[in-house]
Amino acid sequence: METSVLQKARYAYRPKLPAILTGNIEDIALRFGEPTGAAADDGALAKLFEHIYGKPIAGFVKGKNETIGKPLLAGVILSGGQAPGGHNVIAGLYDGLKKGNPASRLLGFLGGPSGLLEDRALEITGDLIGQYRNTGGFDIIGSGRTKIESPEQFAAALETVRKRGLDAVVIIGGDDSNTNAALLAEYFAAGGSSAQVIGCPKTIDGDLKNEYIETSFGFDTAVKTYSELIGNIERDAASARKYWHFIKLMGRSASHIALECALQTQPNVCLISEEVEVKNMSLDEIVGEICASVVKRAADKNNFGVVLIPEGLIEFVPEMKKLIKELNDLMAVYSGELSGITNFIDQMYWLDRHLSNQSSGFFKTLPPEIARELLADRDPHGNVQVSRIETEKLLIGMVEKKLGELKKLGAYGGKFSALAHFFGYEGRCAFPSNFDADYCYSLGFTAFMLIASGLTGYISSVRNLTAPAERWVPAGVPLTMMMNMEKRQGASKPVIKKALVELEGAPFRLFAARREEWAMKTLYHYPGAIQYFGPPEVCDEPAKTLKLEHP
Repeated sequence: METSVLQKARYAYRPKLPAILTGNIEDIALRFGEPTGAAADDGALAKLFEHIYGKPIAGFVKGKNETIGKPLLAGVILSGGQAPGGHNVIAGLYDGLKKGNPASRLLGFLGGPSGLLEDRALEITGDLIGQYRNTGGFDIIGSGRTKIESPEQFAAALETVRKRGLDAVVIIGGDDSNTNAALLAEYFAAGGSSAQVIGCPKTIDGDLKNEYIETSFGFDTAVKTYSELIGNIERDAASARKYWHFIKLMGRSASHIALECALQTQPNVCLISEEVEVKNMSLDEIVGEICASVVKRAADKNNFGVVLIPEGLIEFVPEMKKLIKELNDLMAVYSGELSGITNFIDQMYWLDRHLSNQSSGFFKTLPPEIARELLADRDPHGNVQVSRIETEKLLIGMVEKKLGELKKLGAYGGKFSALAHFFGYEGRCAFPSNFDADYCYSLGFTAFMLIASGLTGYISSVRNLTAPAERWVPAGVPLTMMMNMEKRQGASKPVIKKALVELEGAPFRLFAARREEWAMKTLYHYPGAIQYFGPPEVCDEPAKTLKLEHP
């Protein structure tokens, strides 16, 4: 396999570990805290998770650990979308297993959770993991989005575990994947299996975090990748002085990526979905906010700018949220009838009869290309696939129309020419930053320590992340501690609670204090490319939001 010069150099990088994990692992003991509850709905969750609910947080201290040292057979699964650093989680897990006992082995299940259900796996060897250390992607074993939820699927998972003789399964994924980890841990325990299940927090969206999970891995690298691209565009905009760039960024449920990129690059406008929802802002009000910046900048002869848009914004706008809900419900009930209508005009007539008057009227105002995207195939959960909706182009069209009206009134005398971008996949498989390389390796090694200590139903946690790596604090946190009950497809189900942007939090407050000035002036920041070699303040610096949340 041919490799780039950078890839070869990254193979040589040695990820840093918390100091407690660097010594003789037989001298690392567990220290337990008090029994834990859940984020909400304790009673319902205690009934659902009779065997793993209420466990204490597990920390590590110096002391004798009698359980470490026996040979183990573990399996690992990459679940959900890719995030930089996944290979290093596997590397940390592998190295921990081999350090505990050279006879220990690690199997990688292929293609995500379906690999466990179908018993498709390969053995992770030293030579194999050596080709992937400190590199991006999930291609060592592949990933998948299969949800383990039916009785048959749980039974198949347990059958694979028993047939293989697995001591543990590590699931690397986001909130849904780690919810699955908790359900598997409970099912195994209820079925009399001693197989353990440990989760690892992954998602570039940054919405899997709480008091004990300070950030999910991959977020740091992704936002630095996007911020480099945004900074490049800002430099181009300030050079050409003739384009407004509308940039959509990943983040369906939460706007953490958009907020972090705004703090790193200081664009003229950044929309935050959570604020839009709280303020009940209409699409027209959002357009008005953008136009206000365009008009003010045009008065200073600055007919250029940059607007950041979270991917999920469209679902937070009240009239759009109502329309999408009605469309989802209609397509669930009348999918066959509607799919049989191939002409868009005929689809419009059909919808006019079935939508509420408000939603039908709003639907007719949308550009045809956006309306068609709203009618596209749903995801496996029956939801509109927002990444395919070109919100950036919708806003460009509406801003252009509004500016035309203002020009007729004499309230605007500038020129408006806009370009649309979507930064998503560009950040999911980048070479992990030093921060993510270290963090992921530490998460994987911590997962091994939890397995070797006999725990199940826990997520690997590493905290104090704004300090140097040697002062990081590894731990195991009960998965049920992060859960609540939510309505999913009409039924109440246990899920790990998503972390949204907190409008009272330090990152948003700093952004809110600066954005009015950014809207008028050209104060762009140019972060540049991720740096892997050099002083720590250049190469190991964590995300701005993380530093603000954990000063």
